[in-house]
Amino acid sequence: MAFSKIERRRKIKRRVRKSISGTAACPRMTVFRSNKQISVQLIDDIAGKTLAASSSLVKEIAEQKSNKAETAALVGKKIAEVAQQAGITTVVFDRNGYLYHGRVKQLADAAREAGLKF
Repeated sequence: MAFSKIERRRKIKRRVRKSISGTAACPRMTVFRSNKQISVQLIDDIAGKTLAASSSLVKEIAEQKSNKAETAALVGKKIAEVAQQAGITTVVFDRNGYLYHGRVKQLADAAREAGLKF
């Protein structure tokens, strides 16, 4: 029997998380995508802490009228700014089981253009 969409994503997520982990020097950049919003966190897995976060619900981003892909790019730029203020330049990208296209790709490309290395 085929897996549901959610179970399929969970399986991919577990498989990917076996091999990637974040540290304070090079945190894990994880993306969560819902039907309407997108959010991203920089996580230190060793300490179990979130070092920085950004979302489409941030006031600066939410005020701008744009489609979901453009909003994802704005979130990518914002997380890069927040990371640079925190002294973070390199990250490990965790797509969280989502396919690397569409909003996830827009966010990653915008974060790279804004100065994050991954």
